[in-house]
Amino acid sequence: MTDKTPLSPKKDYFAPMHTAEHILNQTMVRVFGCERSKTNHIEKNKSKCDYFLPSAPTQEQLDEVERLVNEVIAMELPVRGEVMPRAEAEKRADLSSLPPDATGDVRLVYIGAYDVCPCIGKHVENTAEIGRFKISSFDYADGKLRLRFKLEN
Repeated sequence: MTDKTPLSPKKDYFAPMHTAEHILNQTMVRVFGCERSKTNHIEKNKSKCDYFLPSAPTQEQLDEVERLVNEVIAMELPVRGEVMPRAEAEKRADLSSLPPDATGDVRLVYIGAYDVCPCIGKHVENTAEIGRFKISSFDYADGKLRLRFKLEN
């Protein structure tokens, strides 16, 4: 990503996978009305995210999530970061994932007009750099959906 920010990543995430996770999160919010994943593990070869849903999704619903994520990736959207005071960031994005005592500047990451959220990780500059998103497996128990996914070229 081209923005020069004073905020450095806590983890050296693989940029294409991390950007795909942002798109997956926004897609899950839009399809299921759930919150973004707060528990995830993002790696180069495979990743996972947990979502809390009142019932297990169908295979058809997850196929649709996969299709929608790939549709967004194919749109070749620009990805950019912008650092701003927390008060301004609160007007643009949900900051509930930040610690309540976090003060100072916040970096928002925008994926076109599709998604905006606070993040200090690495991202691609354009969704065209991501590759094809694939849900490799999932399980659902006690209200928690765990999605495992990977990227294919």
